Amino acid sequence: MNDNLIFLLAIIVSVVAGAYLHKFIRNLNNKNEKDLFDERLKQSNENLESLEKTKNEEIKRHETAIEVLNAKLVEFDIVKANKIKLEVSIKNVEKERNDLKDENTTLKKDEDIRINESKKAIDSANILIKSVEKEKERLNDERVEKERSRLEALKETWNNHEKDVENHIRLLCKNNVVSYIEQNDFPYAGKKPDNTIEILEQYIIFDAKSPANEDLNNFPKYLKTQTENLKKYAKHENVKNDLFLVIPSNTLSVIKEFTYNIGDYNVYVISKDSLEPIILSLKKIEEYEFADKLSPEERDDICRIIGKFAHTTKRKIQIEMYFMEEFLDILKKSKNLLPKEILKRVIEFENAVKLNPPMEKRKKQILTKDLIDDVNQIKKEIELREIPQIESKIIFKEDK
Repeated sequence: MNDNLIFLLAIIVSVVAGAYLHKFIRNLNNKNEKDLFDERLKQSNENLESLEKTKNEEIKRHETAIEVLNAKLVEFDIVKANKIKLEVSIKNVEKERNDLKDENTTLKKDEDIRINESKKAIDSANILIKSVEKEKERLNDERVEKERSRLEALKETWNNHEKDVENHIRLLCKNNVVSYIEQNDFPYAGKKPDNTIEILEQYIIFDAKSPANEDLNNFPKYLKTQTENLKKYAKHENVKNDLFLVIPSNTLSVIKEFTYNIGDYNVYVISKDSLEPIILSLKKIEEYEFADKLSPEERDDICRIIGKFAHTTKRKIQIEMYFMEEFLDILKKSKNLLPKEILKRVIEFENAVKLNPPMEKRKKQILTKDLIDDVNQIKKEIELREIPQIESKIIFKEDK
C-alpha cells in the first residue's frame, strides 16, 4: 500500500514538473532564463533521480519487509497447523483424561468392593481358623484322652494279668480234671510260683509276667532275666524241667524269642490263649497209667501230639504277631494317606462300631465238636458264595 502511494506521488510530481517546465521554457525570452531553466531542470532531474533512488530503496525495503512477512506468514501457517494439531491433541488428551477418570472411578469402586470382600473373606478365614484350631484342640484332646484311656486299659490289663491267668488256669484244670496246686500247698520253701498244676506227680510251673509300664522296649530283656530266676523252681526234683512264662497277648509284637534253653531246664514264653492246648497236651500223658510201659508206637503218638500242640501254639503266636504288625501298618497308612474328610468319616464309623466277642463262662465247656461244626458251616458258606480259598504264604524267619 505505501509503495503504490509513493509511486503515484512520483508520477504526479513528474507530470507537474514537466508541465511547469514546459510553461517555463515557453515563457523564457532570454538566455539567462534558459540557463536558469537548465539549472532548474537539472535540479529537477536530480530531485527525480534522488526521488527514484529513494523510491527504489523504499521498494527494496518493502520487498524485504514483504519477504519477511511472507516468511512470517509461512511460520504463522506452521504455527497455525501446530496449533490445530495441539488442539486436536488437547482434545484427545482431555478425552483420554476423562476416560481415565471414569476408569479410575470404576476401579476405585471395584477396589472398594474388593477391599470389603477381602475384609469379609479375612473375617471368615479368621473364624474358620479359630474353628479349625478349636477342632484341632478338640481332636488333640480326644487323641490324648484315647491314648490315656488305652494306656490305662493296658495297665489295668497288665495289673489284672496275674489274677486273670490264675482264674483261666483254674478253669482249665476244673474242666479237664487237672490238679491245681495252691501256693500254700507248694511243698518247697521260698517264694511260691504264681500257678502250679500237677500231672503224673510232677509240678508244672506257669508264672504270669507283664510289663512294668507302657514302654515295652525293656520287656524282652526282663523276660530273659526271669527265665534265669526260674532256676529256684527247676532245681527241685518233682518240678518238670519245662517251665512257662505267661505274658499278655498285646505284648507278643515285641517278643522275638519264645524258647530259652537254660541247660537244666527249658522256658517257654506263651500267651494266655496258648494255655488250653498246652495243658491238654500235658494232660494227654496222664491218660496212660504206666508211662514206662508204653510201647514205642504209643510214645511216638504222645510225642507227636505234644509236638503238634507246641508247633501249633508257636505258629498261632507267630501268625497273630504277623497280622498285628500288618494291621498296625494299615492303620498308620490310613492315617497318613487317606484324605482328611474320609479319615474323619472313618473315625466316626470306627467310634460307632463295637465288637462283642463271645463271653467265656466258667461252667460252660468249649466243645471240640461245636468248633468243628462252626468250621464246617463256614466252609459251606464259602462254597455257596463261591468265595475262592486263600492259600497262606506267610513266611517266618525260623521257617526258612
